[in-house]
Amino acid sequence: MRAFSEPAKQRKEAIQKHKERGGQVAAVLPIHYPRALLRAFNYLPVEVWGPPQIINRPSAAHLQPYICSIAHNALSFLLTGGLEPADLILAPHTCDSLQGLGSIILDFIKPRQAVLTLYLPRGGEPESLEYLAREIQSLYNQLELLTGCSPSMADLAESIHREEAADRALSELYQQRLVLPLDSPAFYRLIRSREYLPAEVFESAARDVLSVAAESAQQGGTPILLSGIVPEPMAVLEAITTAGGYIAGDDLACCGRRLYPPGASPAPFTRMAESLLHAPADPTRGSPIQERFEWLLDMAHRTGARGVVFYEIKFCEPELFDLPVLRKKLMKSGVRSTVIEIDLNDGLTQQNLTRLEAFLEALQ
Repeated sequence: MRAFSEPAKQRKEAIQKHKERGGQVAAVLPIHYPRALLRAFNYLPVEVWGPPQIINRPSAAHLQPYICSIAHNALSFLLTGGLEPADLILAPHTCDSLQGLGSIILDFIKPRQAVLTLYLPRGGEPESLEYLAREIQSLYNQLELLTGCSPSMADLAESIHREEAADRALSELYQQRLVLPLDSPAFYRLIRSREYLPAEVFESAARDVLSVAAESAQQGGTPILLSGIVPEPMAVLEAITTAGGYIAGDDLACCGRRLYPPGASPAPFTRMAESLLHAPADPTRGSPIQERFEWLLDMAHRTGARGVVFYEIKFCEPELFDLPVLRKKLMKSGVRSTVIEIDLNDGLTQQNLTRLEAFLEALQ
């Protein structure tokens, strides 16, 4: 079974191997985008969730201090050469902060890489599918001009099936997480390798782990759900275990909210749009609070989770706007919750650790 103990090293190795085979790299900002389309043009998507622990942030000259640390760190990473291996930057318009970041990169920073954007529909209106399919087709046209390549519909279909196979493996990991020989940090290192590994490599690694699943649960303690954008600093995973809990399921934007089902349409652009739009409820896609409440409540019932830890990045408006109503609904349904706000550059404070420990103790 493969080890996933050094994500930074593995990310660099994945980039190097792809480039050695003549491919290019696309640095992709959060959250939702058509992986299969990029792979059809021989771009390896490598996601940029910050990264964490950037202390001196040159982004401060371009972004207000109340912009979230994902946007700040991503821009700082770009300004300090961290995205130099990338040949393309894709900026989905996920929220106001990331939309503003995309505009700054396009109009003011102007890096050597081409910068493309993707507008995601908000809400679940019937027109959303057609709109997103057209957006993906527009992105295809831009990539066609940029690369001089024109992947056929058969090429797109092959790429889509490869990504769908990786997504099925990801879903199986979640379904069997309690019987896998992985603690929480190892599990999330594996899950998050989907952010940079080629789909076929991730699927193979996931199958290796699934092949040694046990017959009974490997976890003990108080089951909880972990919600939020990204589990950084990842010390929170060990902190939950130390406090006597275990993560029975998650509603993380970088993980559980990207359990994409396969599309149904034979038309590639529509099929990719279907997959993205049918993912679990997500406030960055404008999902109604009721849908997200029902998703969390169902997950709590399925996993036996006794509470939810909302592990939120400071100033994340899509997340924080939902919390008062969402937590009230969960409480009325018997599911308690707590909120921990963090910055990607900070460690877990003693105050946050105490809050976490007290919450888990109250659930026992």
